Amino acid sequence: MSAMWQGCLADTDYFELRSSGGYDYGVWVTTPPGYDPATTPAPAVYVLDGNWAVGMTAPLIVTQLDPMQQIQPYIQVSVGYAGEEAQHWARLRNRDLVPPGEPIAQELIDAVEKGFQAGMTTREEADAYLAELSDTRADAFLSFLTTELHPRIERDYGTAASGHGLFGYSYGGLFSLYTWLSGSALFESVGAGSPGVTSTDSQVFAQLEEMGDSQRAARLHVTINVQELLGDLAVYQSITKNTATLLHRLTSRSEAVTSAILDETHVTGLQASFLSYLRTCRAR
Repeated sequence: MSAMWQGCLADTDYFELRSSGGYDYGVWVTTPPGYDPATTPAPAVYVLDGNWAVGMTAPLIVTQLDPMQQIQPYIQVSVGYAGEEAQHWARLRNRDLVPPGEPIAQELIDAVEKGFQAGMTTREEADAYLAELSDTRADAFLSFLTTELHPRIERDYGTAASGHGLFGYSYGGLFSLYTWLSGSALFESVGAGSPGVTSTDSQVFAQLEEMGDSQRAARLHVTINVQELLGDLAVYQSITKNTATLLHRLTSRSEAVTSAILDETHVTGLQASFLSYLRTCRAR
């Protein structure tokens, strides 16, 4: 990393990795202050939407030195897109973070159209965004994280054998729910911020039914934002209502699930949600 970027994201390396599926990913790895894997190996926390999230979440690694509420040591692995594709991260994430067969809610289509009408996107950008939702592959992306990326992180950074975490926001939060419900053995804690459960027919409800009486060992922490529920965008109202429904069903099963309501909007809630996950699931 250049000297300029090193000053902004201390102790952060960057590399690119092509998946077995032929997709290129950019990976930022931020190690704890004074990290020495030979003496104190730390688990990894994978943070999705790296192109957007790394600047707001990686600096919070200093919470491990906070004398008032220390967070357990972790290595942050922020995963995004590389090369020319990086500029299209907002739509490419749809392919990777949304479960296969996830329905496209009318409220989402309306929100995309509203963005176009307001001049926030071009027609081509709006159409491309929705097109990425026609063939979604969260299963393939989860396999990439666990079987391709994690072994490299484990090898190059000397991670601990256990205690790994996952955090995602919006569609990343939907991916977090999908991963937790899938029962992935890699992650011992999962943070899902404002998960993009836009439809009452979401695949996460089908996953919950498929679980039957079985329970998940990993801890799940979910956040939503007040302004999503009280605002006038139907798609945000839907995700809070659907997430609340899922939470009610999970807590009635006595799952290891916690939740928090944050005083944020959907856009401003990312950092607050990540911090809530750290305080709840990774405090000393």
